[in-house]
Amino acid sequence: MTLVALRHARVRYGPLEALHGITLAAPGPGLTVLLGRNGSGRTTALRSLAGTVPLSGGAVLWDGADVTRVPAYERARRGMCLVPERQAVFGSLTVRENLELTAHDHTAALDAYPPLRPLLERRAGTLSGGEQRMLALSRALLADARVVLVDEPAQGMSPAVAARTYAWLAGLDACVVIAEQRLPPALRGRPALVYELRRGTVAFAGEARELTG
Repeated sequence: MTLVALRHARVRYGPLEALHGITLAAPGPGLTVLLGRNGSGRTTALRSLAGTVPLSGGAVLWDGADVTRVPAYERARRGMCLVPERQAVFGSLTVRENLELTAHDHTAALDAYPPLRPLLERRAGTLSGGEQRMLALSRALLADARVVLVDEPAQGMSPAVAARTYAWLAGLDACVVIAEQRLPPALRGRPALVYELRRGTVAFAGEARELTG
């Protein structure tokens, strides 16, 4: 089993503290959802796990080892994949070139997102927001990562594509952590661990079914 965690994590942006000593753990294989409005700290928590935002206090743990000082690129080499909310693809490269940066055989990605097939020779920067999201998630799928961190995975997608996206994220043989403003309807009834953040603190921790009543 894979486990990533924040322990008493604090993050500061200049004079402002975005995370106030939060503790949370995401086991895998399985899905963990970080919920919260803008400014709640959910994206900061996700990026702290990935190493793209440094902690000012506390620790990041991965399988029991302290990786707080391990840089983001090294975490990626060890099997951690971050899909940020923005700038998640290389806009000057084609769809095909974006996929081939991760794996030469991108059949699995096109099977997951068939709408990308006719767009292979298009530059990624010319795609719609939903299409770019599909491309970014396809690259995460091809990476075969042990830990997958995704900020708002279905942004810009149609309801049908979004539902398919959440289904394969929930079914990955990996520790999957996603950040969302609210619990997606497609995840209601699915096994998922949920942390709700408010103003940099954990306001709720439990199963998704506890939120949906």
